[in-house]
Amino acid sequence: MNFALSTHLFANDRLSSHILDGIAGAGFRRVEIFAAPQHLDYHDPNHVRDVADWFGDHDLEVFSLHAPLYTDKEWGRAGGLPVSVTYTERRKRIESMEEIKRAIEVAEKLPFRYLILHLGLPGEEFDLYKFDAAFTSIEHLNIYAKERGVSILLENIPNELTIPERLIRFMHYTHMGMKICFDTGHAHMTCGVDHAFEVLKDHIASTHVHDNWNEKDEHLVPFTGGIDWQGAVQDFHCLNGQVPIMFELRNFGPAATCFEKLHEIMRRMEDIR
Repeated sequence: MNFALSTHLFANDRLSSHILDGIAGAGFRRVEIFAAPQHLDYHDPNHVRDVADWFGDHDLEVFSLHAPLYTDKEWGRAGGLPVSVTYTERRKRIESMEEIKRAIEVAEKLPFRYLILHLGLPGEEFDLYKFDAAFTSIEHLNIYAKERGVSILLENIPNELTIPERLIRFMHYTHMGMKICFDTGHAHMTCGVDHAFEVLKDHIASTHVHDNWNEKDEHLVPFTGGIDWQGAVQDFHCLNGQVPIMFELRNFGPAATCFEKLHEIMRRMEDIR
């Protein structure tokens, strides 16, 4: 299986050579960088250059960059605007697009293949006007991203806008040839992993792999929540190894402990047929 790691595991710490050395030492060859301002400060060209220089010296690929979720460095607690392309208020939508564009510009110094984008906010209700707002936003962002060699992937999140059937409808509606980042934890909180995978499987280009107990978006290590991983891993085999199994976890201890646990999880997954 093609395992990869999101730096979401270290999202409360500034992305540094120490963190990246640990990821490389653990054997991961592909990473997703989580573009939270407190982690990767995409507004700071010196920080972006330092991270780019590290990757230039090491045999790791930045497979994807997760678009920012807030404009501040404290997960919205410091008054930062939640970033969303579905705001129907034009001012908020433009502010969000500008924030996302600053993150996309990272590709000018540090190339990556995909930008992972949420369609709306957690818990958001469905509204056709929000689909229209998202279409306008993504049409603009898609051009900006493609100029920098980046494609946008839409992620299923726990809201009414991104239930699998609506994601498919949105992609048909926009005619932009978009694909999906399939999130196991979010699928578990909504319609179920098996159903979501069955609907979305032909459009999946990446994954976010984590667990929960179907109550909160806990980003637990696989096999420590309520997901049926026997079924989920069997589903992943349908992707023929071309799509990374990207662990997107919350920090659960010292880095060495996290990596040791991840190696155990990878062995358990590889044993599933």
